[in-house]
Amino acid sequence: MGEQPIFSTRAHVFQIDPNTKKNWVPTSKHAVTVSYFYDSTRNVYRIISLDGAKAIINSTITPNMTFTKTSQKFGQWADSRANTVYGLGFSSEHHLSKFAEKFQEFKEAARLAKEKSQEKMELTSTPSQESAGGDIQSPLTPESINGTDDERVMPEVTQNSEPRAEPTQNALPFTHRCAPHMLLALYNSTISKHWEAELATLKGNNAKLTAALLESTANVKQWKQQLAAYQEEAERLHKRVTELECVSSQANAVHTHKTELNQTIQELESTLKKKEEEIEGLKQEIDNARELQAQRDSLTQKLQEVEIRNKDLEGQLSDLEQRLEKSQNEQEAFRNNLKTLLEILDGKIFELSELRDNLAKLIECS
Repeated sequence: MGEQPIFSTRAHVFQIDPNTKKNWVPTSKHAVTVSYFYDSTRNVYRIISLDGAKAIINSTITPNMTFTKTSQKFGQWADSRANTVYGLGFSSEHHLSKFAEKFQEFKEAARLAKEKSQEKMELTSTPSQESAGGDIQSPLTPESINGTDDERVMPEVTQNSEPRAEPTQNALPFTHRCAPHMLLALYNSTISKHWEAELATLKGNNAKLTAALLESTANVKQWKQQLAAYQEEAERLHKRVTELECVSSQANAVHTHKTELNQTIQELESTLKKKEEEIEGLKQEIDNARELQAQRDSLTQKLQEVEIRNKDLEGQLSDLEQRLEKSQNEQEAFRNNLKTLLEILDGKIFELSELRDNLAKLIECS
């Protein structure tokens, strides 16, 4: 049957920055379909995601892989073959948990498949070693189990891309008794100012969180060094206590010194605990910064869509203004023609009135 999809979901796809190995780089502008595929011919599970015709995820699941939840809506795993770390941002915690369950399930299936393949290799190699005059059978190799490098290349997968939800356009009423360009300009100005304010706020928050992230990273390194120094100091103090207990003949003095050293150790342990709590808080702030980054990308995309929509509405407004101007010109020409006809009609009526008066006079004279 070949390779078939067995589970699909939608998520925002990220990859770790190959230069810094710290920052996440988005590989899709919006949420895309992420699917688990199973190749029955080679008994291999893979995670594949396409953005149009481009494969942004092509990761073969191995028994030593681990999927880690770093927040309520974000998870990641490392792929040594692709030499990268993939990250997925989901719309809800339920989707993340479902994806993690499937990852663990298929990872276990990959482990069982690998064990079966190793058993087959042992069974195949045993008779080949015992046979003396027969043909020598070639043992199974990792390439024959998992496929060669050329076979591991992802085949062209064609999927019907989901229709993208386009924003509905509000129909603006048009009458000759109101100015449509004024209404549209007010509407466009309100929307643009709203999204620009949102974007500026997110940019400011992103800059602050980036600075805090850099500062916290430096603090974590410093705290790790302090932790190592404290551990070395604690070991040295423990050794010193032991030496004092063995060498000193004054039990009371040794006991007092030991108590002081124990108090120092307790203080160091308390300090270490506080530092660990601060590190956990910084990790939480880093997760929040990633979520804000994803929100900023989403708002940027919405702002671009609004700008495109504004351009379309401006084109429609220009067309309506041209039609209105043409209609006004036609009405003005019609008024001028009507005025000319009325003047001619007034002249004719005046001539008829004079003719009537003359006729009346002739009748009276006769």
